[in-house]
Amino acid sequence: MKTISKGKLKSQMLEYFRQVELTGEPLIVTDRGREVLEVRRVGKPRVTVAEVLAAYRSGTRPVPEIPEADLIKPLPIEDWELLRDDDRNPW
Repeated sequence: MKTISKGKLKSQMLEYFRQVELTGEPLIVTDRGREVLEVRRVGKPRVTVAEVLAAYRSGTRPVPEIPEADLIKPLPIEDWELLRDDDRNPW
């Protein structure tokens, strides 16, 4: 488990929250060296459409957490960039 002081958490809170959300690893917050809080993810991790499509492209079958109707919606530009960076196709 990661440990962080209240002061450092305050300056970079969103970054640490995103890490907890993505990795699922809890974060312990300290005040003057004493553990006072635990930040942890609630529920299952969210799976993005881009991750599901990347799993299909790699030949693995993703967990069906996204309805099929959502898979045919247009992707945001950020997801296209993610897929392009992961592209193994030389063409």
